[in-house]
Amino acid sequence: MALDGQVERRDEVQEAAMGNGNGVAPPLSRPAGRPSVATAAYAERRLRLNPNTEHKPQDYSDVRGEYAPAVYSALERHLPPSLLEADRDVKLHFMQDILARYWPQGERNKVQRHKEYRQRILHLYKPLHQELYNMHPSAFFLPTFLEAVKNNTEESFRSIMTEPTPGVYSFSMLQPTFCEMLLEEVENFEKWVHAMKFKIMRPNTMNKYGAVLDDFGLEAMLNQFMEQFIAPISKVFYPEVGGGTLDSHHGFVVEYGKDRDVELGFHVDDSEVTLNVCLGKQFSGGELYFRGIRCENHVNSETQQEEMCDYSHVPGRAVLHHGRHRHGARATSSGLRINLLLWCRSSVFREMKKYQKDFSSWCGECQREKRERQSQSVKATKLAFLRGAGGAMI
Repeated sequence: MALDGQVERRDEVQEAAMGNGNGVAPPLSRPAGRPSVATAAYAERRLRLNPNTEHKPQDYSDVRGEYAPAVYSALERHLPPSLLEADRDVKLHFMQDILARYWPQGERNKVQRHKEYRQRILHLYKPLHQELYNMHPSAFFLPTFLEAVKNNTEESFRSIMTEPTPGVYSFSMLQPTFCEMLLEEVENFEKWVHAMKFKIMRPNTMNKYGAVLDDFGLEAMLNQFMEQFIAPISKVFYPEVGGGTLDSHHGFVVEYGKDRDVELGFHVDDSEVTLNVCLGKQFSGGELYFRGIRCENHVNSETQQEEMCDYSHVPGRAVLHHGRHRHGARATSSGLRINLLLWCRSSVFREMKKYQKDFSSWCGECQREKRERQSQSVKATKLAFLRGAGGAMI
């Protein structure tokens, strides 16, 4: 069963290369026709594979363009030492030259059209619940969840969680009032789109129903949602896939039931970390099933018995998992189920991954193959020893 390509990568940005396995990336060439002081002065400089965690990046919040300010802040930690103390403009031009190499013009045009689509909606759409568009932690989240995030330790997080299968965490998260308001806001937006005869952008190529929350004004709030309340948890539980460097997201709702999507096929997400929260309403069925974490090379490999797990949704309760954790959703047999999803991404991890060959720190099949190689090596060593000992006795 082919999984790659089933999920649309509609707003994925291909950012800078971070390393080639030796800790540095190849020297970068300047894009034709695009002069840059930074590239000319630092043409032979190379990005570092491992970030300088002690370096405090400069503020890029005033930079407008194709990339979020957080991308520049994350990338700055990977600049060569000789460039870290340079003027901000020099660093910015250097990083922009790098990023330009990895984003084709066709993709830029697609993103520009999507921006224009969003701007038109934001200009015309009148929110039903304005309070949703700014972060209000006490109104959005349960006290137990806020306390765990405040303490910010693995122990505090685990105190509110269950772990139905390794790498999948479930916990009560959202206030019922928040779930109700978000459901009403989505319904209001869908009615407005229909009345205006707008084309609604669906979350991905697999879901025919639902809406992208970022498209009608919730992007800034969801970015805070990710940075302040998901990233601290991801840093603890998913450090091997960029859990500590999340810098962008794709936020949306999906709808399952009569006259909606019924089920969701076996797939992986276009994310490093996925948050999936059931908002309601009344329903039966719709369980998630998990079948092991896989890298691109092993996405279609067999599932081991210990990797099989089913999870039943509960309104207000979240499930957090690795984006490459293979999963699907069983049929919603009655009622209507609506879920909030936040695909959290790390541009730093994505570029570093291009230069890695071993994913045994997180891919279940890579781990199995590594254990098999180690076992074969031990057997070969023992056999060689026995043969040597036998020869010595003759």
